[in-house]
Amino acid sequence: MKASDLLVKCLENEGLKYIFGVPGEENADFMISLEGSSITFVMTRHEQGAAFMAEAYGRLTGEPAGCLSTLGPGATNLITGVADSNMDRAPMIVLTGQGATGRQHKESHQVMDVVRMFDPVTKWAHQIVDADTIPEIVRKAFRLAKEEKPGAVLIELPEDVAKRDATTAPLNVIRVRRPSIDDKTADYLYDELIKAKRPVILAGNGAIRRRASKQLRQFCEATGIGCLSTFMAKGAVDRHAPYSLFTLGLGSRDFVADAIDGADLVLVIGYDMVEYHPKLWNPWADKKVVHIDFIPAEVDRFYAPCLECVGDIAHTLWALNERIKTRGLPTYDLGYQANVRQRMIADFEAHKDDVGEGPIRPQKALWDLREVMGPEDVVLSGVGAHKMWTARYYQCDEPNTCLIPNGFCSMGQPLPGAVGARLSLPPERKIFGVVGDGDFMMNVQELETARRLNADINLMVWVDDGYGLIAWKQENEFHKHTDLSFGNPDWMKLAEAFDWHGQWVERPEDLKAALMAALNHQGPSFVALPIDYRENRKLTERLGEIEVQL
Repeated sequence: MKASDLLVKCLENEGLKYIFGVPGEENADFMISLEGSSITFVMTRHEQGAAFMAEAYGRLTGEPAGCLSTLGPGATNLITGVADSNMDRAPMIVLTGQGATGRQHKESHQVMDVVRMFDPVTKWAHQIVDADTIPEIVRKAFRLAKEEKPGAVLIELPEDVAKRDATTAPLNVIRVRRPSIDDKTADYLYDELIKAKRPVILAGNGAIRRRASKQLRQFCEATGIGCLSTFMAKGAVDRHAPYSLFTLGLGSRDFVADAIDGADLVLVIGYDMVEYHPKLWNPWADKKVVHIDFIPAEVDRFYAPCLECVGDIAHTLWALNERIKTRGLPTYDLGYQANVRQRMIADFEAHKDDVGEGPIRPQKALWDLREVMGPEDVVLSGVGAHKMWTARYYQCDEPNTCLIPNGFCSMGQPLPGAVGARLSLPPERKIFGVVGDGDFMMNVQELETARRLNADINLMVWVDDGYGLIAWKQENEFHKHTDLSFGNPDWMKLAEAFDWHGQWVERPEDLKAALMAALNHQGPSFVALPIDYRENRKLTERLGEIEVQL
């Protein structure tokens, strides 16, 4: 069997369903081997788009998708999406071609050290030099990609190795149970809860795993303890639940900060430090913290847990829930947490009935989006000012129904990400990307990919003709901003050119109907609207005036 054929067989054996990418000369053998396999290849218009599609698929399913490039510029185009996937804990298999091994040691056309370049942005990166090692390499790659915490793994196949004969066969896929905490550690965890008077929960990315979210909800139901989520943990608890304290993560002080300020114990569950640095929620390093995660805590002077519960999160919470059932808990002083929740709800509702001419407020746009989306439907946010508004104002019923890049924070994700999401979800689950005009144009070429696939996806494009988040941050620090304006296409002509269903909405009272029309349209659709980013400064000023209310 030819090496490229064996590689495809091994990928099939692992259950890989999709590979997104751009073919090239040095991955031609692999592409021919892929024909006739059970794996669907989705050709994209740029390698970065391919990586973002695979990332969204991985985040939503917990299973890796593949992304493919050739050597040199193909690989460099791929790397941003790979880094985003790795830092946001999405499993991914990265496949790159490479020049023949006989020319890699010297100056040669398009040859660069791809493995070394990808090493900082993957969990493991390896070149195949012996065709017979392919089964071991693929098995290791999938195991590492899915192992907590998940991430990206690179396999590089040089063009001459791809043509060689291989004598080995795919290895059996063995599922491995994650380790769990012992009884003594579970008892210590329970004891900390017994001693606390005003505990609070901070849920991070690891808490949106389905089993973890189920146990977390049971814990909150039993105790009434309030739960804050990071941007990436939205939906870990239901937004309607009385213990949901919504989202923590804005650089400015927010109402929800009171929940941590007033706590004497912070249960930190599945938290990634790249999401929101502990200096921002524990600035005096005085909070008593319990760390519950798959891996040990990062060493940081603002994050020094009194107890680390390292192991499967769902099992840790299950063990705690079992102790609560049999041993009970004291009554906690949590009235201030209910106050936090009510203040946030009032803020969410402030502009839901906006009418009139002029730009549409971010709050209104997200209120209407939440109204038309079902509990299981999925929203993807890009990076920019729209990300900060989505993080604060779009709350979730179910885990993993709002994807926000918050580790590597790359722009350009929602359009290709929505394509990957569509292929990962049943057709009844709707998909809407929230994207700024700057973010949207970074991967605008994938409009064609979505149209070619007739992907039933929707985008809401916030138009302000500039890099709004950078302006917001510069104004906060310097009280002015540099020239950050740019031109934009005629949005309806753009939709027509790519055969998308497009709508331009100027009045806030017309937005909800436009969003519904997009959802009812079969195929790709976007709604573009002028966004009122004057609200950025107003929000900063309002949050800056918040006083502690405990």
